[in-house]
Amino acid sequence: MTDDVLFLSRDQVTALLDPDTAIASQRAAFAALGAGGAGAPGLPDPPDLPGKIMHPSRFDDSVVFAYVSRLSKDTGAVAKFGSVNPGNAAAGLPTVHAVVTALDPVTGRLAAVMDGTAVTTLRTAAASAVAFDALATADSAELALIGSGTQALAHARTVARVRNLKSVRVWSPTPERRERAADHLAAELGIAAEATDTPEEAVSGASMVATCTLSTTPVVHGAWLAPGCTVVSVGSFEPTRKEVDAEVLRRSAAVVVDDPETAAEHAGPVIDALRNHLLTREHLIGLGDVLTGARTARTSPDDIVFYNSVGLGVQDAAAAWAVVRAARGAGR
Repeated sequence: MTDDVLFLSRDQVTALLDPDTAIASQRAAFAALGAGGAGAPGLPDPPDLPGKIMHPSRFDDSVVFAYVSRLSKDTGAVAKFGSVNPGNAAAGLPTVHAVVTALDPVTGRLAAVMDGTAVTTLRTAAASAVAFDALATADSAELALIGSGTQALAHARTVARVRNLKSVRVWSPTPERRERAADHLAAELGIAAEATDTPEEAVSGASMVATCTLSTTPVVHGAWLAPGCTVVSVGSFEPTRKEVDAEVLRRSAAVVVDDPETAAEHAGPVIDALRNHLLTREHLIGLGDVLTGARTARTSPDDIVFYNSVGLGVQDAAAAWAVVRAARGAGR
């Protein structure tokens, strides 16, 4: 290690990766992912994206994960190593903890080490904002949040950057937490925010739904969805986690994923739909393909669209280098 390595804490990462910067980084990540063949006219080269590791522990309900990716020629490789610990939620702690390292693109020397929990929270919420912006109707203004933790609050903040939010309804299992989250969002965003007694009350009539839980059983049912609704799930990131039921996918005019190959191996609702022949792999639409115009998701204002994100290393690579550039620009 050398004296010029950046060591960035959670607070520093959060300050450097503001919502707009985070959203821009995720647009770049998915645009690169949807670029197709190297050298496609007007599009960036596709990134390096080895398969990720998601390994459930045999000792408890935690999951260890590792991602490696390189976004572009002028940004070096990025690796993230961490753990998902569902039990943290009961203690009011983030359920994801991680560390991110970035290497120099020319020499491969260590360039930065940063708090991966903040990177994960911010890039996940920003990617959902990119998805809502690409998939939701232009007049979507009501957000249903399923979950009331760190990730759910981050989602409300980033969605507010891409849509003119008028209201947020929050549901999570613990009344005190959902009430606290609603009060916090009302004060921070200056919009109507309320906690609901059931997830159905939160979802019914909403034009946008974001599920930010670690549930292994569906908390959102397709029968509840209003015409034109866009549903984003970020907690269905491994085969056993299923935040939405099969009816959500059955009613969806399009099922969009961060990466079809990765989703077919990791996204619980998608795996079930493929196994039960509700979908084929050809039905899965990559978000990057929507952004680049290679595929179309929504074709009608009344279409229901479902987006399942399991998380990709290229998202971390894009976010990490946005942080590094911001830190260097600030003279660190």
